[in-house]
Amino acid sequence: MAIPIGKAAALTGVKVPTIRYYEDIGLLPPPDRTESNRRVYGDETIRRLGFIRHARSLGFDIDAIRILLDLQDDPGRSCSEVDRIVEARLEETRERIRSLKQLETEFERMLESCSHGIVADCRIIEALTPRIEH
Repeated sequence: MAIPIGKAAALTGVKVPTIRYYEDIGLLPPPDRTESNRRVYGDETIRRLGFIRHARSLGFDIDAIRILLDLQDDPGRSCSEVDRIVEARLEETRERIRSLKQLETEFERMLESCSHGIVADCRIIEALTPRIEH
């Protein structure tokens, strides 16, 4: 089925310029063209575009997605590389969660130290203001 780029964008939630970018960097194959030189996509490319979008939404970078797509194109290969990529992403996610928990603790500490009075006496403003020594 020949799907124009606008419909491909609507079906996958990927913006038209992003689809063109994915073509430019080789994540998507060059599209077929109509007689009027408009891009059209088949079902497989639409599935691939959906895969890319979902992987991006999970935080995978372009290089990891490229590898995952290459592995997907060779279904007989071991999935150990897929596991390695996902394990790395999982560790990045865990590190981000640790960092966010520290941030949460810092905000809680700031609020607990606040007297909820006037701004001139605000401990939060004081904590956020850098101390500059001359």
